[in-house]
Amino acid sequence: MHPRRQFLKGIAATLALPSLESLAAVSKTPAANPLRLGFVYVPNGVNQSHWQVKGAGPDYEISETLKPLAGMRDQFSILRKLDHEKAESNGDGAGDHARANATFLTGCQARKTAGADIEIGISADQLAARQIGHRTRLSSLELSTDPPRRSGHCDSGYSCAYQYNLSWLDENTPAPAERDPRLVFEKLFGSGNRDQDAKRRHYQQSILDFVNEDAKRLQKRLGATDRGKMDEYMTAVRDIETRIERAEEFRVEVPESQRPNGVPESYKEHIRIQFELMALAFETDSTRISTFMLAHDGSNRPFPELEIHSGHHELSHHRGNREHLEQIARIDRFYMEQFAAFLERLKNTPEGDGNLLDHSMIVYGSGIGDGNRHNHNDLPVLLAGGGNGTLNPGRVVDAREGTPMTNLYISLLERMGVNAERIGDSNGKFESI
Repeated sequence: MHPRRQFLKGIAATLALPSLESLAAVSKTPAANPLRLGFVYVPNGVNQSHWQVKGAGPDYEISETLKPLAGMRDQFSILRKLDHEKAESNGDGAGDHARANATFLTGCQARKTAGADIEIGISADQLAARQIGHRTRLSSLELSTDPPRRSGHCDSGYSCAYQYNLSWLDENTPAPAERDPRLVFEKLFGSGNRDQDAKRRHYQQSILDFVNEDAKRLQKRLGATDRGKMDEYMTAVRDIETRIERAEEFRVEVPESQRPNGVPESYKEHIRIQFELMALAFETDSTRISTFMLAHDGSNRPFPELEIHSGHHELSHHRGNREHLEQIARIDRFYMEQFAAFLERLKNTPEGDGNLLDHSMIVYGSGIGDGNRHNHNDLPVLLAGGGNGTLNPGRVVDAREGTPMTNLYISLLERMGVNAERIGDSNGKFESI
């Protein structure tokens, strides 16, 4: 039996593990650093005056919105002048929020319908999942803070399927995102048997209780560095499990399914837990492809934690109102703080010859530039991570006028080893990254 498989025969049945150099050494197989691809969507555009940086190249002056990332300037680039022309009306009238979500990863024009005859196009993440998803336990992981919707009437005559889904398996089928952290946790670390996992939760047993003996035996096989890494990993798993359990103490039962609801009341905590689950999924190589929709475009969520009681969508139609613009800037900063914490988490996770952020490519952006204009050109976009040495972060990168956002995706998928000659309206590669 393969040494790694022999060591992990018991533990791997219930708990995915991070990359451990000791096991690679025993197996005499060099540990490769898999490349991860993530997409993070922020709704309703941004306050442009607070987002835009001054300067170009590596010597730019960081903006107010991006200041939470100031300590990681060498870990991300600001991409400018990327467009989603297919999110424009193009004769279809109103509905920019629905089109912003639907087009963001597909580069396609959504068929304007509120019925079942939805049509868009396969998304960039699912193109990758089709070709390399078989290499991991989960072909991809879709996350959100909103409940999933596949039907219904939403923005200006568009189906809610467009507005509530970033990922599309094919032209007619969304890949719904998971809102409930408990269900994500069980997908990553559960036994795969819902009844067994429910019984474990009923008796308030941690997933770690079931692998404790296996973990102790494994620890004896590890070097000092890997023992520390394993301890940190087990602590992280227990921490996220505890946070989900805390949310469940205040859950509201859903009668139609009777499934546990691990959604925290705090929006910030909800985002942080979902980001942590994405990080753990990448760390354990449970998947190499993930999307996270922080909220759907058009979301009218208030932010009482920021003392903002008007809805985000309502504020985005600011008409130049200084108070509304200031509140939008605070919301943008809030989202950036959560993203910065996620990047720090990846950066602080050692792996192989670097860290998890070195071996990732994370796109952060919106399908709308300014919420008041509903424009889909020169979108706010960041690209974080080292891409296994294939990216050159730490700069402002200007695309040529009229460059489709999908050109960026073509270039990222190429680094993943994914053959994609075209995505939506792409017309080439964005080589400058």
